[in-house]
Amino acid sequence: MLSSISLSQAPKNSKVSKGPRALALLQISPTGRATLVPIAILINGDYFDAGAYKADPVPMALWGGTVYEGIRTGVSQGLFTVKGVLEQPDTHQWKAEGTWQTTEMLKSKPHKEQVANEPRGMNDDSGPPVLRHYGSAKPKPPETPPPAPATTSTPSEPKPASVPPSPAAPPTPQQPAAPAPSTVDRAEMQGPVLKRGKPAPTEPEPEVAPTQPPKTGAAPKSSSPAVQLIPAISDAGGPDPRPYKYNMTSAEEQQFRSKMLAFAATEVNNRARELEAGTIGQPAPKPSTQAKKKTAAGPQPHFENVEFHVFDLVNSNEPVLVLTAQADLPSSQTRTSDNQFLVSIVYNQDVNGDFHKVLSNVTDTRHLDVLPNYEFIDAVDVDGDGRGELLFRKNSDTGSAFVIYRVIGSQLYALFQGTL
Repeated sequence: MLSSISLSQAPKNSKVSKGPRALALLQISPTGRATLVPIAILINGDYFDAGAYKADPVPMALWGGTVYEGIRTGVSQGLFTVKGVLEQPDTHQWKAEGTWQTTEMLKSKPHKEQVANEPRGMNDDSGPPVLRHYGSAKPKPPETPPPAPATTSTPSEPKPASVPPSPAAPPTPQQPAAPAPSTVDRAEMQGPVLKRGKPAPTEPEPEVAPTQPPKTGAAPKSSSPAVQLIPAISDAGGPDPRPYKYNMTSAEEQQFRSKMLAFAATEVNNRARELEAGTIGQPAPKPSTQAKKKTAAGPQPHFENVEFHVFDLVNSNEPVLVLTAQADLPSSQTRTSDNQFLVSIVYNQDVNGDFHKVLSNVTDTRHLDVLPNYEFIDAVDVDGDGRGELLFRKNSDTGSAFVIYRVIGSQLYALFQGTL
């Protein structure tokens, strides 16, 4: 039933990936050091935990040399190549380290290589992978060393009889050592090498932080607020990424934001009443008329660390709104100095302009063991059908796990749920 609905609402002319298609999360520090956390892998239409699939001992999603494309809201940000992996001994979770190249670096580096190592026009294309064979690069350096021995040999011939010039003879055998770098180059270029751009050295990697604004997930911000979180996809036959940002004016964005904050205020007041009644973690009953009036007249929460996004996931011009924030209720009895509400809500707007609640998750810092907080990451095409899904990370007292949701109408379908 789910597959028939999803296919009917999928974008036209979309290419569904046959897999394997792996999803991971890039974590880029302010210094440019990038690590990759595996999330899920799609194999023949089924989702598996990418951190455990074919882990003998290294998971398939983290094999050395695997290339991931960092995609933020459907727009490519760069390439990450897996170089090494490690397993955390306490949680047994895998993490990969490697080379991160932004789109700016990928566009500039082939041009530099062309000027330094190749004739003009030999490799002007800076796009898809470049297949280089032996002899295609550095064709002229071997021609430069021969003139050096010719110049030194001529002055040595007029003085063969004198004894002092004999020590000067050793420099002539040293001259043939000049072609040695060419032999090193031949060893490096022996056989075809498939390269997507060229691996970035460790020195220019710190340039990543200034080129892009820092990106954090949703509240709470327990780790460094400057760490960038970027979903990454590895799929050799998947479709090209498509932007999922909803086109709107600044006035429309402000209206959407005000509407979502009003929805969030209602959800926070509802959760505060559950705390007072001791029903936290239980299905919320439908509020009565008096409860609705009390909520409308209730205290206005104070929101902090608001993250607001508007997406067009199916290319249908129907916005999907996501808001995450921290909230305080100063006049509530449940409000204490060390307790905050953590809000994650998702709404969509239909063609008639009506809003429908898709997801509402409101917890607080004292009940994360009962209700985990939903940290929103981004919208990403998980299965390669051209439409976007919502990627969350559930954070509890005991750990974290990733969840992937598909929005269909006013309902939310879980495509993948990790275990805490």
